[in-house]
Amino acid sequence: MRLIGKLHATRAVASGVLALLVALAPGTALAAKKIKVVATISVFGDIVREIGGDEVEVTVLDPPTQDVHFYEPKPTDILKLSKADLFVHAGLDLEQWRGPLVEAVRNKDFFPGGPRQVDCAQGIALLEAPTGNQLSRAYGDVHLYGNPHYYNDPSNFGIIAANIAGKLAEVDPSNASEYNRRLSAFRTKLDAALARWKATLAPFAGQPLVAYHNTWPYFARTFGLEIDTFLEPKPNIPPSPSHLQEVMNEIREKKMRVILIEPFQHRPYAEQVASQTGAQVVLVSQTPGGMPGTDDLFAWMDAVTSSIAKALAGGPSRSGGSS
Repeated sequence: MRLIGKLHATRAVASGVLALLVALAPGTALAAKKIKVVATISVFGDIVREIGGDEVEVTVLDPPTQDVHFYEPKPTDILKLSKADLFVHAGLDLEQWRGPLVEAVRNKDFFPGGPRQVDCAQGIALLEAPTGNQLSRAYGDVHLYGNPHYYNDPSNFGIIAANIAGKLAEVDPSNASEYNRRLSAFRTKLDAALARWKATLAPFAGQPLVAYHNTWPYFARTFGLEIDTFLEPKPNIPPSPSHLQEVMNEIREKKMRVILIEPFQHRPYAEQVASQTGAQVVLVSQTPGGMPGTDDLFAWMDAVTSSIAKALAGGPSRSGGSS
């Protein structure tokens, strides 16, 4: 009987050890704690998922249907960031609410230059840095370091991904090789997609477009478009009737065919101009998830490029939001 009892005890211990080994095996719930990442906007969140894979848990603060300039952090955002391992943001002065949020968390690791934050603007060649007399509110909502909307240009995605991969490797060195492998795979996928997007818009190189806000200069540079006429007379200043008339005159003079507008912008201004000029209003999102069918990085840029191309070619845009 004692022998039988010992055998049962041995089997119980062996079963316990086996269960523990299974629990600790890669891919199980107890294998490793996921790296918690808080990103300010969805494009950064998507790239974190591409590089981090199953090793990360991502929270995005600003909804893609809302203007990032005017997002107001909630108390729950403070809690989310306080529990995060990494904070991913645009740098510059895009998220002017970012400073107060980080101060509320009271963790210096998330401050500019801190070891647990990723400034995605690092390595980006910035456009439109203001000079001298342009550093004034008389010029509207001026960005001190240059235009911060570099994140909707796919030629910058690789730089952003490298910034994120490098910091993930620092906070989670045990998975550094995996992050580097995914970065390489992402670059390969991106190269193929970028060639496709450029082919889509290549027939329209040099075409002038109108935009509501100056969101697209990096995108325009990459795809050979001209987007330097805006419904806003100055950044984040609503247009007056006289300014809209100037825009309409310019549309007629340059034979512009497309007005880009984003989901949270005041569409009636664009519709008014379109109705009097024959231009087409094209609804596009500056980040993934802002419109149906754009829930990941590549689907989003597919939608943006195809919508613009179809409108310039004279057909309905993919978004279905054209006038």
